[in-house]
Amino acid sequence: MNGYLGKLLIVDLTSGEIRDEPLNAEYTQKFIGGSGLACRYLYDLIDADTDPLGPENPLVFMTGPLVGTRAPSCGRYVICARSPQTRIWGESNIGGFLGPELRFAGYDGIIIRGQAPVPTYLSIKDDQAELRSASHLWGQDSYRTQEAIKEELGDRPVRVVCIGEAGENLVKYAAVMADAGRAAGRTGMGAVMGAKRLKAVACRGREPVPLANRQAFHEIARAALLEVKDDISTQIFRQTGTAGAADYFALLGNMPNRYFGQGSFPEVENISGGVMAETILVGVSGCFGCAAQCGRQVEIKEGRYKLGETDGPEYEAVAALGTLLLIDDLAAVCYLDYLCDAYGLDVISTGVTIALAHHLYEEEIITPKDTGLKLRWGDPDPVVQLVKMIAHRQGFGDLLAQGALAVAKHYGVEDWAAQVQGLEVAMHDPRASAGVALSYLTSPRGACHNKSDMYWVDVGRIIEEIGVAATDRFQEEGKAEVVARHQNWRSVCDALITCILMNVPVQGLVDMLNAATGWDIDLEEMMTIGERIFNLKRALNIKLGWRPEGERLPPLLLQPLDEGGTGGYVPDVERLLLDYYQVRGWDRETGKPTADHLRRLGLEDIARDLWESV
Repeated sequence: MNGYLGKLLIVDLTSGEIRDEPLNAEYTQKFIGGSGLACRYLYDLIDADTDPLGPENPLVFMTGPLVGTRAPSCGRYVICARSPQTRIWGESNIGGFLGPELRFAGYDGIIIRGQAPVPTYLSIKDDQAELRSASHLWGQDSYRTQEAIKEELGDRPVRVVCIGEAGENLVKYAAVMADAGRAAGRTGMGAVMGAKRLKAVACRGREPVPLANRQAFHEIARAALLEVKDDISTQIFRQTGTAGAADYFALLGNMPNRYFGQGSFPEVENISGGVMAETILVGVSGCFGCAAQCGRQVEIKEGRYKLGETDGPEYEAVAALGTLLLIDDLAAVCYLDYLCDAYGLDVISTGVTIALAHHLYEEEIITPKDTGLKLRWGDPDPVVQLVKMIAHRQGFGDLLAQGALAVAKHYGVEDWAAQVQGLEVAMHDPRASAGVALSYLTSPRGACHNKSDMYWVDVGRIIEEIGVAATDRFQEEGKAEVVARHQNWRSVCDALITCILMNVPVQGLVDMLNAATGWDIDLEEMMTIGERIFNLKRALNIKLGWRPEGERLPPLLLQPLDEGGTGGYVPDVERLLLDYYQVRGWDRETGKPTADHLRRLGLEDIARDLWESV
């Protein structure tokens, strides 16, 4: 199988059995790899009765056919399972280096089932895998765990992905961590690992990825890399990181403040990527094959938030741990980000849940008797304590560890939870963009900012080749078509897998896939694959019990903001969804893709499963 290693590693933690399984070639042609391929495997393995934290919930690590090659910015991998946070499709995308190492070791992916009797980690080296005790690592943070495993294996280049205390303690939004603060943050995959008593996966390999036409592939990849290097966004990300967008996003009203209740926060200029670069930046880091090196290496030399050299916050962390809480102390934001990475917490869900607690405190729904702390907007000290309490599920932190929706329900104010489908809203306010609002409503994993990053399209990052052109960000007419096409393309990106921050040439990706695999598909066929993947994820969610009633923005996010860049706009959810369903070919009453539409996409078995059993 050119472009693929042709096998998966199957691990049963309960029995300790490890075996190889041939990769399903038909699946690869229909779903390519990454989250598309992972979803197809999981569709047959889970259902509405699967306990997300039970041994029966498989955990899937999956790469794509461009991972580990010279394709620019294609070094990512996904970790997928049924989410303990949302109880629907759980998917987290992560950069760094483990994905390429897994390919070099001879595998396209791993499917992990069961539950280890004691804390365990999986070691893979040159297609040889073994389970090793991690009892001595249990209770260690993500940084120490990675270093300890490298020392234990006696191989510094080995790559390690692991959980911290938050995953061990089954925090619903626990992340999986690797390399220089790289996180598989969303949907609680760290909790799934913790429930399986799987502390880490370590990987090292030396074999090249097989390519159908190596010379042609490298020529295409070289040309694509030159385009990526010349792209202005690459240069900006290298200079200021993703947090370099903070000032402009704040101007647009895209960056949320004071738990989504305040239209502007001028002090954002104190914590932006530009200020970070001018004051505390000591280096940059990046993922495999990346020209941008957008990762920040920072050092806080003095003060109560003093930190040695460590990875710095990206945009989502600057917003979730900064503006959302009205914190404008850059050192404090860096320290909070460090704590989240060390404990293994999704910074978005952590920030939103803690900000909700502040809102409840301000409204006198809760008091210091509940929290054990006085919560004040802009004061980072109690936030530091809350992060620690969440990771260890201590006191008030035990409730916060269940996420914003659970907290709001606990106090009888469900409409105050900034979430969709149980996933906390990312740091892009839907009142700043009709496209963002629609993408939150229809993402297969909840309020996700990466299944269609329309906030970038709104500021000019159009993709003309696939019909994603610039429109007024508040325009609703015709928006459904743009969002659907963008979601289809991002489904392709998550299957290959390529970083959505980089403008890798569209045709270059098609040509590299063909040169790697020996296929002969065009861009239109690639878009059909993306549409097929997106519909498959919708079908899996329906199988897991999803219903269209959850397709709503909470009333909290439908209140107009009089100040700031949103211009008082509130998205017309019903209009956007009505148009979207027509574009998608979905049944408005049930939320299902119609049987005819599924068959057109080559999903005949899924059509039978969804419709013939009714």
